[in-house]
Amino acid sequence: MASGAIALGAISPIAALPKGHKAKIIVAGGHPGDPEYGCGGAIASLVEQGHEVVLLYLNDGGWPPTPAATRLAEAKRACELLGARPVYAGQTNGAAIVDNLHYEDFARRLNAEAPDVVFTHWIIDNHRDHRAIAMLSYDAWQKSGRKFALYYYEVSDGEDTMQFSPNRYVDITRLESRKRAACYAHASQTPDRYYALQDQVVRFRGLASGYTRAEAFIWQEQSPFDILSSPTVDPKSA
Repeated sequence: MASGAIALGAISPIAALPKGHKAKIIVAGGHPGDPEYGCGGAIASLVEQGHEVVLLYLNDGGWPPTPAATRLAEAKRACELLGARPVYAGQTNGAAIVDNLHYEDFARRLNAEAPDVVFTHWIIDNHRDHRAIAMLSYDAWQKSGRKFALYYYEVSDGEDTMQFSPNRYVDITRLESRKRAACYAHASQTPDRYYALQDQVVRFRGLASGYTRAEAFIWQEQSPFDILSSPTVDPKSA
């Protein structure tokens, strides 16, 4: 994994994951394909390290003319390529609901998986399904007593994700082909267009962190540990 960067202003050390501990990791996304595009390289790396990774999709991605069955099959294949397992939160594509009932339902689903780590969308995103699962994830983290580490990831930066200022980077140079294969498993979703856009993002993040390609994340303060890195100086300020 890459040595990440912690934002300026953090003054105390952050605990790492206990050595030898194999974590249960949830990567939450608005639709099938979002976790793969946003952090497929990091997912592959975490699986290689022996951690268990579950991709939790807010909905099944069905949207005319593409039926849900197609999206479900694509997600199953993408997860197989990454070594992950798909799970669904039961909402409807394009009609995300964030209210007390759905906060409680989402928290129950997360608690049933008992994660050590959760990755989710960034709160400021142009797609309402992305914003919804970010809020649901954050609320579940708060209700859990902040017992799992929480991270945010970006997708199609500038088109979807906005105002994203990462403090963690993961080198995905070696794993780019696995990420690409997982993204292209979503063949109904014009991967030629969207993968090219996301690859621009990871190349840019690589420039910021000293790698050919990198995925970027925001570590949520007050998380109990940091699975991605130890604190270092922000490379842009060095």
